[in-house]
Amino acid sequence: MNLPKVSVIIPTYGREELLRNSLSDVMNNDYPDLEILVVDQTKNHEPETQEYLEKFSKSGKISWFKLDWASLPGARNYGVRRATGDIVIFIDDDVTLETSFVMYHVRNYLDHPEIGAVAGRVLTPEHLQGTHKQPTFDYLPPEASDPGIAWYYLDVVNTIKPQKIISGRGCNMSFRRSLFTDHGIWFDERFRGSAVREESDFFLDIRKTDYQIWYDPEAVLVHIGEPTGGCHDISTRSLEYQITHYHNHFLMAFKHLTWKQSLHLYIRLFDCHVLGHPPCNKSGGFTKIIARGIFYFWGFFRAIWTQIQGLWNDGQIYTRQDPQAMSGVN
Repeated sequence: MNLPKVSVIIPTYGREELLRNSLSDVMNNDYPDLEILVVDQTKNHEPETQEYLEKFSKSGKISWFKLDWASLPGARNYGVRRATGDIVIFIDDDVTLETSFVMYHVRNYLDHPEIGAVAGRVLTPEHLQGTHKQPTFDYLPPEASDPGIAWYYLDVVNTIKPQKIISGRGCNMSFRRSLFTDHGIWFDERFRGSAVREESDFFLDIRKTDYQIWYDPEAVLVHIGEPTGGCHDISTRSLEYQITHYHNHFLMAFKHLTWKQSLHLYIRLFDCHVLGHPPCNKSGGFTKIIARGIFYFWGFFRAIWTQIQGLWNDGQIYTRQDPQAMSGVN
């Protein structure tokens, strides 16, 4: 079988043992033609992690890129420009996966030229511990195909049948590299903070092409979901983080949704993230609701300003810092 070359890209920021474990799992994959790119935005690693990365970088097992800025979409773009595989897989720096993980992604592309992206199943540690009691189901509900509210119904944890979908989880997704090089679709670096919705924005761009987005539950990994580290470019407890959380939702809506779809999102976002109703299940204290409401509207007006700035600035600030991007090399 003539298998395509695969590039696994791991953006990382502030992770140590979890990053080493994730890399170990990827290096143990049984795929024959695999390159691993670590896009590292950590200023200073612990000695054990530093030695680990140096060792495998020198041996050629990984390509290790050190950056002096932190942006998840920026790191994804940076990695793609240095990838040489026909298929690009993104995983987070706090995951565990099996030895056939890469092959499960790749097999979807082999005989299906209409597939341009694959989203894998994402389990949690609770699944492994047997404490996750939610039932599994075969197919996603119709609401998962509505771009306005899909994010609240797009359950790639409990869904067990392969199917066409509209988005996926950023910790477990793959793409044909031609989406970037030939179609000119790149991650929007204006999605800040935790970069929530940056992958949703990218998937919605793919839907403008002839490619399909496919869900394969056998391309599964376990996302640890460590609350610290990751690719957050600011503290999760900061005011700016809370504002950018809402900013990113609204920015995605402004870019892609009709007014009816946007209204669905605004209502659902307010009900879940501000009022705290399920599945968000946030504290219902009056003071906290008022604070979240302020962040909600602040994020809305910030997103409007981002859109206005887009008339003269595309916001790809990290791409413009990359000499390889400026030279036109992909």
